[in-house]
Amino acid sequence: MNKMKYNILIAGCLCLGLGITSCTDSFLDVESKTESSTGTFYKTENDAYRALIGCYDGWRQTSSAPQVSFYLGAEIMSRECFAGTGNGDGRNYQAIDRFDISQSPADLNLYESDWKNYYAGVYRCNELISREEQIEWKETNSKRGTYMGECRTIRALLYFDMVRLWGNIPLFTEPVNENRPQVDAKEVYAVIFADLKYAIENIPADAYPKANSASNDGHITKYAAEALLARAYLYYTGYYGSEPEGVTKAEALAAVEDVIASKEFSLVGEFKNLWPAASAGVAEVGDTETLKGTYAGDGNSETILAMKFTSSQDYNGNNDGNRWQVMLGMRSLNAAPYGKGWGALTVDPKFVSEFKNGDARRTASIIDLEAEGITSLKDYAASYKDQREYTGYAVKKYAPLCYADGTSASKADGSGDFQTANHQDYVFIRYADVLLMAAELGSPNAQAYFDEVRERAYTVDGVLSANYSQLTATQDNIMQERRLEFAFESINYWDMLRQGIDVAASKLAIAGTTVYSGGNADVVTISASRIQETKGLSQIPYNQITLSNGVLKQNAGW
Repeated sequence: MNKMKYNILIAGCLCLGLGITSCTDSFLDVESKTESSTGTFYKTENDAYRALIGCYDGWRQTSSAPQVSFYLGAEIMSRECFAGTGNGDGRNYQAIDRFDISQSPADLNLYESDWKNYYAGVYRCNELISREEQIEWKETNSKRGTYMGECRTIRALLYFDMVRLWGNIPLFTEPVNENRPQVDAKEVYAVIFADLKYAIENIPADAYPKANSASNDGHITKYAAEALLARAYLYYTGYYGSEPEGVTKAEALAAVEDVIASKEFSLVGEFKNLWPAASAGVAEVGDTETLKGTYAGDGNSETILAMKFTSSQDYNGNNDGNRWQVMLGMRSLNAAPYGKGWGALTVDPKFVSEFKNGDARRTASIIDLEAEGITSLKDYAASYKDQREYTGYAVKKYAPLCYADGTSASKADGSGDFQTANHQDYVFIRYADVLLMAAELGSPNAQAYFDEVRERAYTVDGVLSANYSQLTATQDNIMQERRLEFAFESINYWDMLRQGIDVAASKLAIAGTTVYSGGNADVVTISASRIQETKGLSQIPYNQITLSNGVLKQNAGW
C-alpha cells in the first residue's frame, strides 16, 4: 500500500448560514491540489494538516454521497417517522423501516455505499496516524496533539456509527488492505474510547475557541470529544448491559461536566432559531435576510460539533453537499420557505401528539401541512397522489429551503440544484444533549440541567408558557425529554436501543397505523419480533460478504 497515491480531496469553500451569504475561507480549504504519494508526503506539519482535511472529508463522504446515510437510516428505523418516498419507488426504505427484507427481496446491498465510504474514511485516518512519527513536528507551538486528536476523534466517530449500525465489524487500526473477519463489538469500542481519551488529553481547550466559530466551525474540539465519550458510554452500557473497557461512568460524567464548566456553550434562547426552516421567512430570490429570518446561524452557541457541507456539489465529481437533505423535502412540492424533495420520513401522527400544549418544539420540528396552509396549494394534490405513507406531517428541522417562486434557496442567487446543492449543517452534538446526558449520568445538578432544557422548550419571545410545569429529573422523564428535544436528529433510535432490545421492540412495534399511499389508505405494521430477531442491527451488504469469500457473516434476520 505504500505505493498507493494519496490524493487529498479538496473541499470547496463553505457557504455560511443557508447558502445565503457569500463563500468565505474555511478550514477545509488548502492551497495545494496536487497528488502526493505516501513516499513523498507526511514530512511537515502542513502535510499533516492537509492529510487531516482528507480525514474530515472522508467523514463527510459518509453523508454527502448518494446513499442511505447514517442520518436517514437512523430516522427511518426510529419511531418518529415512516420511510415514505414516492408511491412508485422501490421499497428499500420500507425494508429498513420494518427490519424486514421481504419488503424488497432484491435489495441485498442496502448499505453498500455506506460500508465502502465508512471504511475509506477509516483508512484515511489510519494512514495519518501511522505516519505521525515521521512528521517533523515543531518543538514550539506544535500542532501535533491537536491534529492527531482531531484525526483520532474522526476515526472514533466513524467506528461509532458502524458498530451501532452493523454490530460486529472488521476492525482496522492501520492502513492495510486485508480480508478480516468481524470482531466483537467490545474491541471496536475499546478503540473508540482510547481515541476519544487521546483527543481529550491532547487537544488544547483553547485550540478552537467558540468566539472564533466564524473561522473554525466544524473543527473537532476537546469538548466535542468529551461529549462523544459520554454518548458512546451511555449507548454501550445500555445496549450491551455491561460496563465497557476503558471508561467508567465517573469519567463519562466528568467529561460532560467539563463541557458545561467551560462556559464555551449555551442554549440558543428560542428553540426554533436552531433550525433554518423553522426560522426562515418567505423571500424573493436574493433576499437573504428575509430567508434567514431568526436563524441563530451555523456555529451558534449551542453547536458542539457539526458536519459541514458546501453548495458546490455537482454531477462531475465534486461531492461535498448534503445529499440526504433532499430526501426530506415534501414530495415534489415547493411550499415556501420549504423546498421540494422526495418525500422520505413522513412523521408519525402518534409522535406528534406526544408534544404537550405550549411546547414550542412541535412547530419548530414538524411541518403540519394542513395547519400551515400547504394542503390548499395548487400543487398539493399531485404531491399527495405521488406520496407514499402520507400522514400530513413532514420533518421541518432539516427541510430544504426555497424562495417564494419555488426556486431552490441552496444558493443565494437561486442557481443551486435542489438535489445536490443543499448544505445545511448536520448538527451532531448540541449543548442540550450535554445537559441531559449529565443529568442522566447522575450529576448533582441534574434537576437544574433538566429544567434548563425544558424551560427553553416552553419559551417564546422570552416568555415562559403558562403550560410549563416542572417535572422531576427521573430516568423516564429524561428519556422522554430527549425524545422530544432531539426529534429527527438521528439520536432517538439509538436511545430506544440502549433501553434494551425488548423495550425497544415494544416501543418501535406498530400494530397497524393508517397512512395514505398514492392517495389511498395504506397500513404500516412493524413487528416487535423483527426488532428482537435483528437486535436492531442493519443488513451487511451481501456483495461485501461475497467479496470476503464468506469471511464476513450476515446479521441475524437479514
